[in-house]
Amino acid sequence: QVQLQESGGGSVQSGGSLRLACVASAYNPRRARRYCMGWFRQAQGKQPEGVAGIDNNGRVSYADFVQGRFTISQDNAKTTIYLQMNTLKPEDTAKYLCSASPDCRGSWPQFGSWGQGTQVTVSS
Repeated sequence: QVQLQESGGGSVQSGGSLRLACVASAYNPRRARRYCMGWFRQAQGKQPEGVAGIDNNGRVSYADFVQGRFTISQDNAKTTIYLQMNTLKPEDTAKYLCSASPDCRGSWPQFGSWGQGTQVTVSS
């Protein structure tokens, strides 16, 4: 069972930047090659939505609303992913959650493990 821990959330003004990190532990390194990881978010009163995904080959996918503002990356060990978020907007306010799974649809993890999330609040 993969354990995930997010960090890096906070409060910023519109146009600001944040960098989120997600560390995966209790990884089986022999299986790690099959894992993909991703960022999702859930705003209050709304359904969760995908933000960005990355597979073990470094292929990435982004939600349309990202519009070039966010960048997902991973470390060489492929156990930590990052989400660099620039030009943040008030509508980006949400809890951001990390997910990891060996079941991938493209770069997006499916039916995976989840972290507790980190809150991002963008004020206008």
